[in-house]
Amino acid sequence: MSKGLIHVYTGEGQGKTTAAIGLAVRAAGRGKKVLILQFLKGRGTDSGEIIAAKKFKIKVVRFKGQVSPIFNPQIKPAELKKAVKKAIAFTIKEIKSKSYDMIILDEFNNLLSGRLADMNDVRALIKEKPAGLELVFTGRKAPEGLIKIADYVTEMRMVKHPFYNGITARRGIEF
Repeated sequence: MSKGLIHVYTGEGQGKTTAAIGLAVRAAGRGKKVLILQFLKGRGTDSGEIIAAKKFKIKVVRFKGQVSPIFNPQIKPAELKKAVKKAIAFTIKEIKSKSYDMIILDEFNNLLSGRLADMNDVRALIKEKPAGLELVFTGRKAPEGLIKIADYVTEMRMVKHPFYNGITARRGIEF
């Protein structure tokens, strides 16, 4: 069994989740078992990436009760934090199960920057990581502590985006 590494996709640019799902598809194509856990994406329909991932028999879990305050300003912080803690406990259980070769923690970095989770949570996840598991964190504003722990860090930088010219997100392109 090869050593599993820790990946981080972060930055203000588009493509963090897409890059992680590309990695998942590559792994699944080689017969590896992959799990994608989506934090703060508790409403709406699946994105195009998730629809494709499911076609590759990649298991996807979107945690209920978690919507970013950016998309729902009425969300109660205490309820959101409780939902996140429950999701982290589930994540630890899945890591400990040794059922997967890769686990993607989609938008987990946003939990950290939003103070819904902290580096103690990250250390708890990594402590349970089997030697061969690839663990992938996505989301904006990955903290320096996570960047130091990671083996791969990719920062997506926005140079230009059509949103600033009035073009809204398009199905199949941005989601």
